[in-house]
Amino acid sequence: MSDDNEPGHGNSPAAWVAVVVMLIGFTAGTFAFWFDQALLVWISAGVVVFGLLLGIVLAKLGYGVKGPRYVPKNHS
Repeated sequence: MSDDNEPGHGNSPAAWVAVVVMLIGFTAGTFAFWFDQALLVWISAGVVVFGLLLGIVLAKLGYGVKGPRYVPKNHS
């Protein structure tokens, strides 16, 4: 069943970059919290927000699921 309104499950370069950057931010923030480094926790929170914004910008530049620069792979 193919649905043209399907969002694509986020399998695009924009989504992958956003998720990787946010995972790095969460991981760094977790270790900073564990070692009681408040400044690094806030910097890591900023990295998470930056990852979200980066994903949005990349999607607007055409690297999103329905963007002109994204070439979906044919999985058979």
